[in-house]
Amino acid sequence: MDHEAYLEMAAAEARHWWFRGRRAVLRATIRRLNLPPGARILELGSGTGGNLEMLAEFGSVTAVELNETARAISLTKAGSRQDVRAGALPNDLPLDGETFDLICLFDVLEHIEEDDATLVVIRRHLAPGGRVVVTVPAFQSLWGPHDVALHHKRRYEKAELARKLAAAGLIAIKFSFINMFLFPPALLVRLADRLRRQPAASFTQTPPWLVNEVFAALFGIERLLLRWVDLPIGLSLLAVLAAAPPSPLAGDAK
Repeated sequence: MDHEAYLEMAAAEARHWWFRGRRAVLRATIRRLNLPPGARILELGSGTGGNLEMLAEFGSVTAVELNETARAISLTKAGSRQDVRAGALPNDLPLDGETFDLICLFDVLEHIEEDDATLVVIRRHLAPGGRVVVTVPAFQSLWGPHDVALHHKRRYEKAELARKLAAAGLIAIKFSFINMFLFPPALLVRLADRLRRQPAASFTQTPPWLVNEVFAALFGIERLLLRWVDLPIGLSLLAVLAAAPPSPLAGDAK
């Protein structure tokens, strides 16, 4: 993402329905993890810091962000006193062997060419009993101008992401689609963009107030459903992960 895109994102994070709805879902998901007091939390690809205040409700936050503009914006936000470091996934993380009770990648993995290696690195920085929370855009068939504008490398099929997680030594304790209620209108918009050969799309343009409030409520209410069920379809995938137990050595087999 370029400089202007980060400035747009910073302006939209507080009010746009997508950011608000996703934060509501993530806050409820993390609350159900029952993290230890003073939990050590890491957000990778923290962008302009829109999630830092929410994450700070659950512990001490360290953030890593590649883009200098995004880091500068996050450091100027009121209440964002977290540790924000320069770094990049997968092999340039300024963590010096640190481990964390919660590692978060909120719509980050799709921007990284080496997503498999990134998941392996995340596993190494997970403390015993720790959790990882990942969100990614779903369905490669929905690929369009929106993804190009945001410099996505891919969208994910659920089975594909499951294979990558397992290969990295991570097991899912929650694995669901999210943003289900807005899937039908979003599908129509994506199809219309293709027919019009729309060259770009901006996710930061906030719709009229009433539409924005309704969309935020529809997305955010999924936090209640996710307490009990995994959603069968949606624009994104949400995975809550733990480290897989080590495999027994072949020589130990009885």
